[in-house]
Amino acid sequence: MSDLTLDRIDRKIPHQLMRDATLPVAQLAERVGLSQTPCRKRIQKLEAAGVITGRVALVDPVRVGLGLTVFVEIEASDHTPEWRAEFRKVIPQFPAIVEVHRMAGDIDYMLKVVVPDMGAFDGFYLEFTRRLPCRNITSKFSMEVILASTAWPIDTETA
Repeated sequence: MSDLTLDRIDRKIPHQLMRDATLPVAQLAERVGLSQTPCRKRIQKLEAAGVITGRVALVDPVRVGLGLTVFVEIEASDHTPEWRAEFRKVIPQFPAIVEVHRMAGDIDYMLKVVVPDMGAFDGFYLEFTRRLPCRNITSKFSMEVILASTAWPIDTETA
């Protein structure tokens, strides 16, 4: 909701939950400076407003057999509403795509693709390009993750 104004405590709640969504309400309330009932109500308000969009477990991809991360740059074959609609229709058909960004600059879209290995990526690539015409696709392979975080840098100090 665009009319929701977040105060300092409203920002502290997701700040804490992004670091540990398993926190009991009692601990969360203590960390943000509230009692349990008002804290629970604020969580519900943040969820209803779409500020908190879900709570998940973070999993090491390598330990579940997904050892290759590829950033795929896509240049659209054209910039028509029809191509964009087809792109949006095709993306959910590929579970290996874990992020999609529309970009400014030389490329149109950036995909983050997570697969077991090079053979699986080759299969992904062949099927993706079969289903969606693109002007150019460039793949960049991640060699090492230096930093990965799901915790946004929320300002919890100012009102």
